[in-house]
Amino acid sequence: MNIPCCLIFLTTLVAAARMLVAGETKVESLFDGTTLEGWTSVGSAEWRAEDGVLVGGQDGDPKRSGLIHTKDTFKDFDLQLEFMIDEHGKYNSGVYLRNTPGERRRTGYQINLGRGAADEPVGLFLSEWLDKGDAEDKIRKPKEWNTLRIRARGPHIEAWLNGEKIVDYTDPKPTPELLQEGTLAFQTYGAEGHAGWVKFRNIKIQKL
Repeated sequence: MNIPCCLIFLTTLVAAARMLVAGETKVESLFDGTTLEGWTSVGSAEWRAEDGVLVGGQDGDPKRSGLIHTKDTFKDFDLQLEFMIDEHGKYNSGVYLRNTPGERRRTGYQINLGRGAADEPVGLFLSEWLDKGDAEDKIRKPKEWNTLRIRARGPHIEAWLNGEKIVDYTDPKPTPELLQEGTLAFQTYGAEGHAGWVKFRNIKIQKL
């Protein structure tokens, strides 16, 4: 082995050791862009892979609703993705954190994805608003791709929208259900008689 190869090998070992010491893991892609492999749909909503995008909606029927869950489960993580939503009324979506596998309802924290003008901002929700985040809808870009980062470590939930921090909340009295390992799930349902849509892409996660 020549000296340059030795240096590359040693550098790789040092980087790997640092990741182990820091308790970090590699970043994983949750969506292959062409199939729904690794996901499970619950409910009557329509989900499909289309040109690198995960699309959810009601397929013309506002009564249809549901979730799409990851098959894998996560506890503490750093999630990054891009999203775009319909701009109709109170139509909104959401990212459910540590949800119970197979459940159609929300069982954990939710980062709501919606329009602040309709009092459905991008923010943190449980049974009530914990942090309304982008309440004035100044950071989200309507009908454009928006970047979202969610970092969940125990009862501490943080979120960034288009690079700006919008949520920094620590639950003072979390129930065990909120801290257990669970799925990530995306939500869609019709609102005000309107069949809406939501789109996701570049969905990546790092376990913490």
